[in-house]
Amino acid sequence: MLVIFNPAAGAGRRRRLSRAIDWLCREGLPPDVAETRAPGDARLIAADAASRGESVIVAAGGDGTIAEVAAGIAGSAATLGILPLGTANVLALELGVPLAPEQAAAVLAAGTRRLIHPGLITDEAGTQRLFVQMAGAGFDAAVVQGLDLGLKRRLGRAAYVIQAMREVARHPFAPIEAVLDGTRHRAGSVIVTKGRLYAGRHLLAPAARPAAPGFQVALLDAGGPGAVVAAALALPLGLLPRLPGMRLLPASRVTLSGPGVALQADGDPAGCLPARIEDAPAPLPILLP
Repeated sequence: MLVIFNPAAGAGRRRRLSRAIDWLCREGLPPDVAETRAPGDARLIAADAASRGESVIVAAGGDGTIAEVAAGIAGSAATLGILPLGTANVLALELGVPLAPEQAAAVLAAGTRRLIHPGLITDEAGTQRLFVQMAGAGFDAAVVQGLDLGLKRRLGRAAYVIQAMREVARHPFAPIEAVLDGTRHRAGSVIVTKGRLYAGRHLLAPAARPAAPGFQVALLDAGGPGAVVAAALALPLGLLPRLPGMRLLPASRVTLSGPGVALQADGDPAGCLPARIEDAPAPLPILLP
């Protein structure tokens, strides 16, 4: 078992990682640990380990780290494991992986191997990026792209609230054209999701299933500060799926376009539109409770 960890995540996350590793060692399953030094390292380390026959490769971090490791092992015989050490841990919450380090370690030791279907983004240059939970275009992506990572390490989720307040006053709210399986739509913001949850435990797409191919696409018709405030108020109440102007549609292939509109994948910056989103070529094995 190989655990891939980003040491820049902070001392608190290293302590949580140590608790998980100590538990595994007590159970007679001491893992190897590899630390990243730069963006993209997790994918490269995972790909190298998978090519050498490592059977279980664990992403110790948040959704972005998980997506990197998943991209590295895609198409190999390796199985993904999760130690949720991130800010939102949306995929772990979606799949029922415990947030407590010792309980998450127990899943690595004795979990069930299941399959999930990641998504794949292809940009205008043909560069591809895998995601495991969701991709967003518009306001939420602009917040992600403008986020101060030091502030995120210090404040956690509160950093997103601060950045959203900064962004709402200057965001241009350019319209997005979304083509879902050949049908054109227009929206102020778009979220293409594999799972039900968004930004933590908050419900976005009740019909989404990570184990099934395809996506649920959330189209928020309105743009502007008022729409952002309405969505922010609805989110913690579980009312976002029923928000006026919110449409939830199934799709297997999504094309998004809009000049200069920001794109994010699993909470990390992913460039700008245009982009094509479809299922990754193969499902991904993962250890779950």
